[in-house]
This record gives sequence, structure tokens and C-alpha cells, in this order.
Amino acid sequence: MPRFRPPPGAVDAHCHVFGPQARFPFSDKAKYLPEDATPEMLFALRNRLGFSRSVIVQASCHGADNRALVDAIAQSNGTARGVAVVDPDIAETQLLSLDAAGVRGVRFNFLKRLVDDAPKDKFLDIAKRIAPLGWHVVVYFEADLLQELIPFLEAIPTIIVVDHMGRPDVSAGPRGPDMIAFHNLLETHPNIWTKVSCAERLSRQGPPFDDFVAAVRPLVEAFEDRILWGTDWPHPNMQDAIPDDGALVDLLPRLAISELAQRKMLIDNPMRLYWPEEVR
Repeated sequence: MPRFRPPPGAVDAHCHVFGPQARFPFSDKAKYLPEDATPEMLFALRNRLGFSRSVIVQASCHGADNRALVDAIAQSNGTARGVAVVDPDIAETQLLSLDAAGVRGVRFNFLKRLVDDAPKDKFLDIAKRIAPLGWHVVVYFEADLLQELIPFLEAIPTIIVVDHMGRPDVSAGPRGPDMIAFHNLLETHPNIWTKVSCAERLSRQGPPFDDFVAAVRPLVEAFEDRILWGTDWPHPNMQDAIPDDGALVDLLPRLAISELAQRKMLIDNPMRLYWPEEVR
């Protein structure tokens, strides 16, 4: 259990479900085959950690088959929203069906170890199609691709959320080249948001993740209206070193110092993106 208790209404803005495989098989292009991580397991953990809502992000192992994602949202009684992966030729009726199910964004994955192809032109076509729905685009890439991707990002007509800050090298600190480049990206592109998540992947020191906090806290302070956070449960591809989710939650008051900053990161910002109808 974490020592820090999130404020009432807090949103875990990045988590996943896998399977159950008996109902929702993995894609034949999947690069990894995880154990089942069911909605029941996700919501039980969410309750233990003190969160009220979840944003479930379609993982690459399910490809563009969003049935497990939609099923999880349906089981949430309105407390979950989704980010889907869709094929470029998806029918308009299918997009509308996903919207009715609670999907509010699409994810574009540029990690070569997870996907075989990342066609920017087709991604842009998808982004233009989902813009009228009020959805946003989630982009997952590693730091060495940032400069190459900037023209692509600038062509997207929606809000963009960068997963895990584009996986920077946090060991170099807040003035390291990756963090400077990412800070400049946010500073010059007001439609780009980010998730300050995955300390368990990005820290070279490990718990209590001091290098991650030192590098990332200035980013939270500079862009507190465009910051999200999530557990990344069940931590895909970390089967040999599953992190303590409570320890990750205990990072939150070290990243967002004030109660106002915590509220923005955990409630106000994700609610604007995923439950705008409830934001007054």
C-alpha cells in the first residue's frame, strides 16, 4: 500500500488490460505474450491504490482488436475511458461505436521492438478522422526519434499526449539533452501534453527513483496544466522485475509538490481529456 493517498477522484491515466486470452486472443503480430490482466484485477488494484478512475490504453499485443479494451470500459460503470489502436481503413461506424463505448483517443506506437510498421501518412489520416469526435492522439516513441518526429507531430490536428515523456535519459538530470529537448517541445507546442510515468523503466538508480524525480519535477512545475500520470499496470515486458505500484504512487507528491499541482495532474487534466462532459 502507498503512503501517499491520492485526492478523491484521482485518475490513473495509463494502464492496460490483457485478455482474458480465452475470450480475447492476442494479435498474431504480438511481440510479447503476457499473462491475463483482467478488468477485475485492474479495478481491485485501483481501489487499493486510492484511485477513482482509469484510462485504459490499448497495448500492442492486442493490435487493433479493441474488444478487450471495450469490455473493460463496459465493466467499469463509467469509471474508465479508453485509448484505442485502429487500422487506417477503419469504418466510420466503427469509430462511432468506439466513441460510444468510451474511447477518447488513438495511440500511435513508434517503438520498433513492439510494432513492425509505423506509417506516418496513414497515422495522419487517422488523426484527421478522429479530430471531429473530440478525441486526441497518444504517441509512444523513444528519445532518439524526437527530432525526426517533430514535423509529424506538428501536422496532427488534435491534442497530443506523449507517453512517458518519449522515454528520455533521466540519469543526465533536468539539464540533460533529452530533458532539454522534450522541455523545448512542450514549450513551443501548446497542444502537446505528456505522461510523467514509468519511473520503473526510466530510472537507472531504481527505487526510490531519485534520478527520475530530479529530472522530471521541473517538467511538472513548468507545464502543470498538461501533465498526466499513470501506473502503467501491469507493466508490460517487466515480468522479471515487476515494480511495487505503491512505491510508484508514493512518487506523486515528490513530482507535484503542492496540493494544487497534484489535483491538476491527477484530476483536472485527465478529466478535461477523458470526461469533459463532467468538467464545469
